[in-house]
Formats: sequence, C-alpha cells, structure tokens
Amino acid sequence: MQNIYLAATSFSPEVNFDFANHYLALKGECYPENAAVFFEPLMHALHGYLAQQSSSRIIVDVQLAYFNSASTKAILAIFERLNAAAVAGNYVTVQWHSDPDDDTIMEFGQEVADDNGALEVQLLELA
Repeated sequence: MQNIYLAATSFSPEVNFDFANHYLALKGECYPENAAVFFEPLMHALHGYLAQQSSSRIIVDVQLAYFNSASTKAILAIFERLNAAAVAGNYVTVQWHSDPDDDTIMEFGQEVADDNGALEVQLLELA
C-alpha cells in the first residue's frame, strides 16, 4: 500500500498516512473548498489499508487547530472506519492534541472518544 503525504496549505492540513508504520496523522487547519473532494482519496486509501489489517497497532495523531463543518463529516467518517477496524481486532490509539484554551477542539476529541468506544483516545494538551 502506497503511503500518502500531503504538505499543509493555508486551507488544508498536513496528511501523513504512513501505512507501512501504521501511523496516520492530520495536522494543521482544515477548511478545503470542497471537503468531499479533499477527503475522498484519503478515505479510499484508508479503507484499503484497514481491510488488510489484523491485530495491528495503529497510531492516529491528530493536531487540528481548526476544521470547518464540511470537514467535520469527513473526519467523523474516518473515526467510524477506525472504530470498525478496532472492533475487528486491531488496536487503534488516537492521540488527540488540542490547545488547552480551545474548548471546541478539546470537546470534539471527547466526542470522538464517546462515539467510538473501541478506540483508545488520548486527549492531550499541546505545549
């Protein structure tokens, strides 16, 4: 499976899907003009990767400073797929980073944890 690396832009996050090392990361701000177009190839690759996993330890590192409502749907879909992979026997740890003064991002991380019980979600404060 081919890894995916996209450098951050002023409106899209850095994406580092290092499938070989079971490491998936989203960092930065996320408000692409068309969220569905931005996330579709990522979701396709993630689906293919997860279909090949069995008892894998997967780290998901999320450091999003901002994301718009259109991106929220796609981000939630990513976590639903990861949760399904965890239910299927993989070990998925989500490292959710947020600024301690940003209640919105912190609460979204808690929502991810509450809605995806098979994931191990670590809510971490950025230094």
